[in-house]
Amino acid sequence: MYRLLFSLVFARMDPERAHHLAFRVIRTLPAIGVGRLVERWTAPSPELAVEALGLRFPSPFGLAAGFDKDAVGVVGLGELGFGHVEVGTITAQSQPGNDRPRLFRLIADRALVNRMGFNNGGADAAAGRLSRLARRTSRPVLGVNIGKSRVTPVERATDDYVRSAKVLAPHADYLVVNVSSPNTPGLRGLQELDALAPLLEAVQRAAGRTPLLVKIAPDLDDEEVIRICELVVRLGLDGIIATNTTISRDGLVTPAADVAAIGAGGLSGAPLAARSLAVLHLIRDRVPASLCVVSVGGVETAEHVQERLDAGATLVQGYTGFIYRGPLWARQINRGLERIRRERRAAPSVA
Repeated sequence: MYRLLFSLVFARMDPERAHHLAFRVIRTLPAIGVGRLVERWTAPSPELAVEALGLRFPSPFGLAAGFDKDAVGVVGLGELGFGHVEVGTITAQSQPGNDRPRLFRLIADRALVNRMGFNNGGADAAAGRLSRLARRTSRPVLGVNIGKSRVTPVERATDDYVRSAKVLAPHADYLVVNVSSPNTPGLRGLQELDALAPLLEAVQRAAGRTPLLVKIAPDLDDEEVIRICELVVRLGLDGIIATNTTISRDGLVTPAADVAAIGAGGLSGAPLAARSLAVLHLIRDRVPASLCVVSVGGVETAEHVQERLDAGATLVQGYTGFIYRGPLWARQINRGLERIRRERRAAPSVA
């Protein structure tokens, strides 16, 4: 049914408008009491639970940052079956983001291009909602992704991140430093070690006991990824999220003229899968087994999620697949993971 609805309605609608329409429905699930009924059908099996970051994740599969930028739909998203929801990216100062249009579908590639620009209401506005969420017993694990305010000069980025961390970390199950979005000028330059090390050290102090992860770009070369792994281990951070969207446009099925007409922005979805998986292998080979590694990029099916888990991911996130698979996507992933585990248990062992 969703495939038909998508092709007849959503695919013909402005992507951002379609997102807000669908998100409005998700937000209302808890309010009208339907969400608890839905949750009985979507909740992952206890066998999928993962212990990481000192937390219990009901499922290894969660929703990546970008879908719920202001932490207004976390409960409803959890009722759809996501084991964790990472909200944001949230900045110290509220900002409207880039001019519209700023979200585009590449349907033939099962991909998106976005240049949203961290549109959000700011850390102070989010703190109250996060505080109320943190006190709820029925909710998914709550991650908070923070980024640099656009008006803040790059040379003052650390102060900007620290302010967000101080305001938001007390209400988060884990905190993520986003230095890898291509849509804020100068942000990706913070991945250079000379800038990244003092930034992460300062945020780590501000975050206190809240687990801290850093989210990196797929466009880093292998040596840059390795150096960041070494830095994360040296600083004693809790994890790495790999990867953000890419600025590459290689290997797309969508006509080049159509892609060029869209313009700048980060590409997510199926075309990112190979590089995201390669970065996961690279990271897992360089960090201790105890470090939390979250794999994201090009994940759409239970088989994709299981492939990342088999490659050493602690947790897996998705976003773009939600657009193409619909509201029961997390349920499909969880039921697929349960099936894969049953099949593996039933398979005869090889002597």
